[in-house]
Amino acid sequence: MRDIARATDLSQSTVSRILNHTPTLVPIAEGTRERVLATAMALGYRPNPLARGLRGASTMLLGLIVRDITDPFFAGAIEAVTMAASSRGYNVVLGHAHARVDEAITLWGVLEARHCDAILLLGDTSDQPRLLQDLANAHVPVVALWQGTQATDIGSVSVDNRAGIRAVLDHLTGLGHRRIAFLGGRRLGDIKEREEAFINYYAELGEPLRQGYVQHGVNDPETGVAALERLLALPEPPTAVVAATDVLATGLLHAGSARGLRVPEQLSVTGFDDIPFAAFTVPALTTVRMPMREIVEQAVHMALDEPDSAPGNTQVLQPSMVVRASTGPIPAGLTS
Repeated sequence: MRDIARATDLSQSTVSRILNHTPTLVPIAEGTRERVLATAMALGYRPNPLARGLRGASTMLLGLIVRDITDPFFAGAIEAVTMAASSRGYNVVLGHAHARVDEAITLWGVLEARHCDAILLLGDTSDQPRLLQDLANAHVPVVALWQGTQATDIGSVSVDNRAGIRAVLDHLTGLGHRRIAFLGGRRLGDIKEREEAFINYYAELGEPLRQGYVQHGVNDPETGVAALERLLALPEPPTAVVAATDVLATGLLHAGSARGLRVPEQLSVTGFDDIPFAAFTVPALTTVRMPMREIVEQAVHMALDEPDSAPGNTQVLQPSMVVRASTGPIPAGLTS
């Protein structure tokens, strides 16, 4: 700013008011404003977010902690957060927790020390009460995404997992399926709610839930491959499998193809999330569409536009069903 003031023959306070868009009692001439901005550009002026934070001003930085950046779902979520933040003039500071809660705690401290105006937490940490309590006591607004719909002390935005699973099961039972299995990941947050919804649906139907029809693993395609091998080895293999994520469903489709199993003629497969490549699997995946951009926009709005409303505020958005080619009627000759 001193360099700009010297180059334009103006006071440093005038330059500061122009660059920081500070209101003045006496209007600054438009020619003067343009001269300062042109000189700032020529000299490569950039505001220092840390210095702004120390003065108590907005740093225009949004912190983002991602539990597992390798998950394709979160790649899309990061893009959506970046776009929502950019539309408000914010930059995003990204921290990857490598799926470890201790790193998430460290990153939270780093982002807060860098004077981010707010912090978003992507990925389930509902099994870590210490982290959630620390975040609730943060000096900046904190909003969690995809933590499940159970209320916590911090703001959260998620999807109605139960409605999504019910839509999938209504679709499959409408096609005649009754031998339906479920494949989930770690039983936390969203995944736990999807599994519970699956089990409750069976109870409402009055149908027995066959032994071995609920499978677990980590959220990767290999889990889907191994799960299908176990399911097909059962005395009564399922005619359909509901995967808790599209990533798991991709593994099921790959394993079925490797075994020469025709989908959906011999086995129907569904996913959850509708990540971009779900439409390009072979066959294209029937899934539950996550309203990702709406969820992200709501979370960014809570964190930046209405920060006082964030603590304890839980928002739940509705998913929608996307029927593609991976589901069909039960195999010929079967009645259940």
